[in-house]
Amino acid sequence: MSEIALIGKKIGMTREFYKTGQLVPVTVLKMEKARVIQIIEKEKRGYQAIQLGYGKIKNSKLTKSMKGYFAKKNTEAKKKLKEFRVLDTAIYKEGNEFGLEIFKDVKFVDTRSKTIGKGFAGAMKRHNFGGLRATHGVSISHRSHGSTGQRQDPGKVFKGKKMAGHMGDKLRTMQNIEIIKTDLENELLYLKGSIPGSKNTEVMVKKSVKNISKKTIDEKIKSAEQAKKTPDKKKK
Repeated sequence: MSEIALIGKKIGMTREFYKTGQLVPVTVLKMEKARVIQIIEKEKRGYQAIQLGYGKIKNSKLTKSMKGYFAKKNTEAKKKLKEFRVLDTAIYKEGNEFGLEIFKDVKFVDTRSKTIGKGFAGAMKRHNFGGLRATHGVSISHRSHGSTGQRQDPGKVFKGKKMAGHMGDKLRTMQNIEIIKTDLENELLYLKGSIPGSKNTEVMVKKSVKNISKKTIDEKIKSAEQAKKTPDKKKK
């Protein structure tokens, strides 16, 4: 069940207090339920997957082809459709809905969201360049990025050259983010630390790809309490 992902909206940041007095900054996500729209079999497409639909959309905003598609599937129209490859399609049925319960036994997740757009930025802000000298013949080019090309050979600007340009507004994946708590009633997910993006940014959350052996905050607190209870060995 953890092969699939959910899409949520970033509400903002707050903090969680533990009984030890520890403070943890958290990002709050308002999650949406995902509905199985289509099951893709290996015999037809060459791979096994399920297609999930997220979010509400007005009927007037749909194209004729999409109206026909949702009518054929006999389901409510969804704003976004995404495919996820799964090992076994038998456990899924068209029309099934999944919410925060898929993260019940999951401790760490990966998130994918768009960073805050900063518009057009210079090389110093965008790439942390040092800039040119403040004096000694340098005129009106203090914050410039210096030379970009070469002379006759090869005589061009290479692709990927760090220059001024559009900063931010890029998809970024954050791995191994700890789930602090889940609120099933209000469909809220509390994740440790910050996540790229401004308020109301769309965030995709799925189970962590990497196998993580590190302890969660709750586990650390429990182990610390147990260590206090166990009597120290008498020194010889």
